[in-house]
Amino acid sequence: MFVTVSEIEKAYQELAPVVSHTPLQYDRFLSEKYQATILLKREDLQIVRSFKLRGAYYAIAANQEKVARGVVCASAGNHAQGVAYTCQERQLSAVIFMPTTTPQQKINQVKFFGGDFVKIELVGDTFDAAAEAAQRYAADNQMAFIAPFDDPAIIAGQGTAAVEILADADKENHDIDIVVAAIGGGGLISGTAAYLKGKRPNIQIIGAEPIGAASMQAAFDKGEPVALSQIEKFVDGAAVKKVGQLTYQHTKEYVDHLLAVEEGAICQTILELYTKQAIVAEPAGALSVAALELIKEQIKGKTVVCMISGGNNDSSRMAEIEEKSLIYQGLKHYFIINFPQRPGALKEFVSHVLGPDDDITRFEYTKKINRGTGPVMLGILLKRTSDLDALLARIAAFDAQYINLQNNQSLYSLLV
Repeated sequence: MFVTVSEIEKAYQELAPVVSHTPLQYDRFLSEKYQATILLKREDLQIVRSFKLRGAYYAIAANQEKVARGVVCASAGNHAQGVAYTCQERQLSAVIFMPTTTPQQKINQVKFFGGDFVKIELVGDTFDAAAEAAQRYAADNQMAFIAPFDDPAIIAGQGTAAVEILADADKENHDIDIVVAAIGGGGLISGTAAYLKGKRPNIQIIGAEPIGAASMQAAFDKGEPVALSQIEKFVDGAAVKKVGQLTYQHTKEYVDHLLAVEEGAICQTILELYTKQAIVAEPAGALSVAALELIKEQIKGKTVVCMISGGNNDSSRMAEIEEKSLIYQGLKHYFIINFPQRPGALKEFVSHVLGPDDDITRFEYTKKINRGTGPVMLGILLKRTSDLDALLARIAAFDAQYINLQNNQSLYSLLV
């Protein structure tokens, strides 16, 4: 039932000539921030900028007869790139199903790595919808379906990253206390945990999920994999409605703790990794580092490895990432405020309500001819979070019926 240390080591030998041995880097900024020794496993520097190449290549190489008629897979991006790269290298045809919500950058990368050997089908709004279509296509055309996570070969392939972690840590005399890895479908955490617990049972393994797609925690709560009714798709590399049966069993057996991380914290981490360490991490790739904030008291004085699982971030999403980060930090706020319909109302608001360091980032005013006031949708950026209470008091004095959109998610989603 469980992938063994020897199976992972066998996969490592198979993959050693193919994949990059990515560095395990000491991170000074994070180490000082958390008063710990923080090491980053840089899978964003892998050939396809993601750990997914490991499992994809090994699963295809281990099933040479089955893949002769061609390969089918479903992926939000990184698994697809691993399959595409492998098929190009081994000259196999592949049909890759991706959700329609997949960032264009990842679609372009799949085309780049797969070349003429790969055909892309965009189906459904989620990974799960794409996966169903891919499995039907594989069965109808008698082609090999390469699962993104729930397969022993995939788990063994992903576990080879942990082989490198231990080897590099031993070389640098690091005694690892904790390893944090992202969870989407669970392939990475399963392989990592199976290997590390087999070799060093004292190492604590922590899995980090996006709070809007915590499907492994849902499986833990239910006692079996269960499909979430809906998920947030922002962390696209980890936006999976239902984890696999195998990955659930491995995680239940080997992982010590699960953490659910807010989108805003992930966005803040993406920006910090970029500005402080020049690391380009995708949302799922930043999950493990973002999770450190939730365990900052427990990790003081310890040696912690965070797996940067991928670096396929679409640059067109950076404005959204910055926005989510500012909101998470409590610096950006949105309100519906009723303005008197008379000359000078806006000047009065700016002079007497807005603080000296506050900035209006959005102003949408709809004039109501037959009313004395008109609603304005207002975005305000603070310089300090400590300025918020005073601002709210002044807004309330200006309009006692104002609406704080952060407290009304339905209106926020509609208007912002």
